[in-house]
Amino acid sequence: MHKWIVKENEIEGYSPANHTGTVNKRLISQETVGAKHMEVLIGTIEKNQGALPHAHPDLEQVCYLLSGSADVEMDGEKGKLEPGDCCYFPPYKKHIFTVTSEEPARVLIIYSPPYEEKPERVIR
Repeated sequence: MHKWIVKENEIEGYSPANHTGTVNKRLISQETVGAKHMEVLIGTIEKNQGALPHAHPDLEQVCYLLSGSADVEMDGEKGKLEPGDCCYFPPYKKHIFTVTSEEPARVLIIYSPPYEEKPERVIR
């Protein structure tokens, strides 16, 4: 087994803080491959669920929608995501992510530097 190849079905899911109806799997991280400057997750989010208003100080976030649809909001500006769309949340900007499709949405999430699910790295 290669230590730089990660199989999604071998990663345990968790429910992230400040989110509802969401299961994330941390694919690329310090723990999985030794990554120090980035983190990649896959999230599965149920209809009308997602991220409550929050911001991440000192880190950038990208969300790439693989399937489903979602409404996003940052600093009062609203948008819609369809498969193949992505959005960028800069540090300190409050954002919301809500799934609108009947089927659960799948979203690829990239953090730099790694978030590591640390509560002190969130502003609500």
